[in-house]
Amino acid sequence: MSYLQIFLNTEMAKDKTQLLRLLFIDRKIREGMRSGIKANCTSMAAEYEVSAKSILRDIDYLRSQRDAPIAYDAKARGYYYTEENYALPALSLNESDLFAICIAEKALRMHEDTPIYRKLQKVFRKIEASLPEKVSIHPAWVESKLSVIPEQQTRLAPEVWEVVSAGLSKNQTVAISYRKPGGRKSTARRVDPCHLARYQGEWYLVGYCHLRGGIVTFAMSRIETALLLEQRFAVPEGFDPARYAGSQFGIFSGGREVLVKICFSRVHAPYVLEREWHPRQTLARKKDGSVVLGFPAHHLYEVKRWVLSWGSGVKALAPKELADSVQKELAAALADYGGAKKRVES
Repeated sequence: MSYLQIFLNTEMAKDKTQLLRLLFIDRKIREGMRSGIKANCTSMAAEYEVSAKSILRDIDYLRSQRDAPIAYDAKARGYYYTEENYALPALSLNESDLFAICIAEKALRMHEDTPIYRKLQKVFRKIEASLPEKVSIHPAWVESKLSVIPEQQTRLAPEVWEVVSAGLSKNQTVAISYRKPGGRKSTARRVDPCHLARYQGEWYLVGYCHLRGGIVTFAMSRIETALLLEQRFAVPEGFDPARYAGSQFGIFSGGREVLVKICFSRVHAPYVLEREWHPRQTLARKKDGSVVLGFPAHHLYEVKRWVLSWGSGVKALAPKELADSVQKELAAALADYGGAKKRVES
């Protein structure tokens, strides 16, 4: 929920995660007082999916720091307020905050076809349940005036996702069967998962491949089976996850860094100037209205595809291998169209 922004007018703003738990505890205590079935550490911990010790620490915090009149009913085995009019410090949400929450819920739908959707939705509902009852997070006007258009995305096998994510969190090697694009047979690999990255509708696993003997990027949708092994691993020294978090062009990473330079005609220049294509990019405007975009890259495959997507009015200047590759691709495409024209004429 990185796009969800909740502004808090309270000292507890330093720890929003704790605040959500405190709101949850407050709500469960009041529900227990109304129903006659009082909430205790065990029941609240199970519902919120934290340890009973965490709930107990929060209750101690409410008592000592927030002057909450919480008492324990040994007979009913649960907590209650000795002063029913007690209220936690207010959670202040203005119109822009509610708008941000609505955007978050809509953006969540982009992940509906992925295994993480259910978990993300559960987190969102937990936040929603912690909000005061008087706050509504479903303004009707948002539905008709706000859209989040999902990008085309690949489908993931839930069992593969669970195994890979477990290996990632526990630093355990996974055994996978991986099928390359266009390949008929899959190959067996042992991979130490180091990082997961989402890029243009696809999730990618970045890890140390024992077969290749180095860091390799795997498309998650091409992993047919995955098995969590008992073998533990240490992340290779020098591995930088920032390279897969927007600090490079594309998702694939090569061994050496090269400087890419691309010239865009006056027609394309406005579209190039209005975006940041790379954190370390350079832009040079020419007298004829064209612009030269420069940035470092570790892999040229995606750069070539991107250059070709612009059509005419774009020329790769450097490195030479990129310029030659684009020229070769365009020549092959032109030959295909020429052959098609001859077949139509005949």
